[in-house]
Amino acid sequence: MNTDQSSAESVPTEPLLTATALRKRYPSPDGRGTPVPVLDGIDLAVLPGELLVIVGPSGSGKSTLLHCLSGLDAPSSGQVTITGVDLAALDARRFAAFRRQRIGFVFQSYNLIASLTAAENVALPLRLMRSRFDPQRVTDALSAVGVAEVADRRPAQLSGGQQQRVAIARTLVVRPAITFADEPTGALDGASGARVLELLRRSASGDRAVVMVTHDIEAAALGDRVLVLRDGAVHSELHRPTPARILQALARARGEAA
Repeated sequence: MNTDQSSAESVPTEPLLTATALRKRYPSPDGRGTPVPVLDGIDLAVLPGELLVIVGPSGSGKSTLLHCLSGLDAPSSGQVTITGVDLAALDARRFAAFRRQRIGFVFQSYNLIASLTAAENVALPLRLMRSRFDPQRVTDALSAVGVAEVADRRPAQLSGGQQQRVAIARTLVVRPAITFADEPTGALDGASGARVLELLRRSASGDRAVVMVTHDIEAAALGDRVLVLRDGAVHSELHRPTPARILQALARARGEAA
């Protein structure tokens, strides 16, 4: 793995997320052959306040890595910890409770409930936690993403950009320790996408972090650190990334002349 050495000295703090020797294999298409490797021994750590971006050629394992890190999929081997908790040690009930409190998701599909208003969608995770909450938290979350004026509208009455911002408000209202974003701007226009990226950048601060998968070079350059995958492994790591340096790293990962 190539590592860019121009980064500042690492901050002496405990990671929010660690992955150790992470591997993922899927059965062969006919069910009889050798399992197909998708992730091949990935080690990484995500610090509080960090926006980590994962890029790579098509088929390099980006989304699979994100799903294994977030607990949406189980790795074939290796360990993932979030806030010091080994995800594999949690049964389904305990993991569901842990996920509601510590993990946020922002995906290209908004997954809003059509019958609920924007405010009701944002309030839903708080209600699922079965604890009393101040409705002002919902109002503040919608205001923070710039859609307070649509609080009483249902998803069908919202634009794509508004729906994505409501989805982000629904995630951030819980104040998760770590938020995972998979191509969060893929279906948005330029202005809406820029607003979503700004929100994710701002949310990676203090004791919280964001891990984002994207194919958008400009979006990737907003990260504090970029991991470039190739064939299920970390091919290179960039600190203080720029679009030009990310393009060069991707070219090397594809075996092209940089």
